[in-house]
Amino acid sequence: MSEKIIVIDSVDPVDFFGPGNKYLKVLKDQFPKLKVVDRGAELRIFGEPSEMDVFRDTLMRIMRHYERFGSLSEDVIFQLSKKQINQEEDEDENDEYEGQHVILVGNDGLLVRARTDNQQKFVGIVKENDMVFALGPSGTGKTYTAVALAVKALKNKEVRKIILTRPAVEAGENLGFLPGDLKEKLDPYLQPLFDALRDMIPPEKLKYYMENGIIQIAPLAYMRGRTLDNAWVILDEAQNATRNQMKMFLTRMGQSAKFVITGDMSQIDLPKNQQSGLLEAYSILKNVKGIGMIEFDKADVIRHKLVKKVLEAYEKIENKK
Repeated sequence: MSEKIIVIDSVDPVDFFGPGNKYLKVLKDQFPKLKVVDRGAELRIFGEPSEMDVFRDTLMRIMRHYERFGSLSEDVIFQLSKKQINQEEDEDENDEYEGQHVILVGNDGLLVRARTDNQQKFVGIVKENDMVFALGPSGTGKTYTAVALAVKALKNKEVRKIILTRPAVEAGENLGFLPGDLKEKLDPYLQPLFDALRDMIPPEKLKYYMENGIIQIAPLAYMRGRTLDNAWVILDEAQNATRNQMKMFLTRMGQSAKFVITGDMSQIDLPKNQQSGLLEAYSILKNVKGIGMIEFDKADVIRHKLVKKVLEAYEKIENKK
C-alpha cells in the first residue's frame, strides 16, 4: 500500500471541504478502496498508486470548479467525481457551462444562468460597458442577473465590494405607519436584493461580507457624498429616483467601478409632480460611448406563466388610455 500527501493551499479548506467535511465525505465515498485522512489543509491518501492518481485528478477538477464558481454542493461533487479525468473532458465541462450561459454556481449547486435572449445580451453589454441601463417589466430577471454578475466579479477579485441600492419611495404605503426604527422601516424595500444574494453566497460568507462592508445594501439617499471606487454598484427600482437623485448617483462613479441601473417605467411611485430621473437619464445618455442600454419585454418574464398574462392585460388597458 502506497501513501500520497496532497496539500490544499490555493483555497480555504474549511469552505472547500464544507461544513463538517460533508463535501469531502461525498468524495471519499466515490473511492471506497482508498483510505483518506484529513488534517486541516493536508490530505493523506493510502491505497494503490493508480487509484490515488485518479483521486488526485478528481480533487483538482473539483478545485478548479470551486475556484471558477466560488461554491460547491454535494451533487456537484458527485457529478464531477463520476467524470473521466483527462484534458478533453475538462474542455467539455467548460463548453457545457458556456452552452448553458451559466454566470455562477450558487448555493446547493444552483446554476445561476442567463435564461433568455435579452438576459444573455445583458451579460454581454455589461461586459463591454462600465455603465449599463436595463429597463423592463417585473419578472424579467434584470436585478437577479445584475446581482449574479456582481457576485461573480467579487469572487473573481475584479472588484473589492458590491453596493446595492434602491430609492426608498412609498409604493402606496406610508413609512410612518410601519413599526420599528429607520432600518426596520427600510429593510422591506431592500429585501429582494437580500433574497438574490442568499441564493448565490453561503450564509456565513454573506454575513462576513456584510459585517465587513464588502457587500453593502442601503437606500439611495445614503450614496450622497461618496466616491465608489473598485465596486460593482447596482441601482435597483431606479424609476423611483428623482432627477436630482439620479444625477447624484451617476456622479458617484469612481475608478474601476461598474454601474448597473435597473428599472420599470410602468411602475413609477413618485408624486405626480416629480419626473422620474431614470426616464430623463435614459433619454439624454443613450448615445454616450461607454454607456450600454437594454430593454427587456414581457417575452423575458421568467416568473409564473400568469405574470406574463397579467402584464399583457395591463398593457391593453394602458394602450386604450
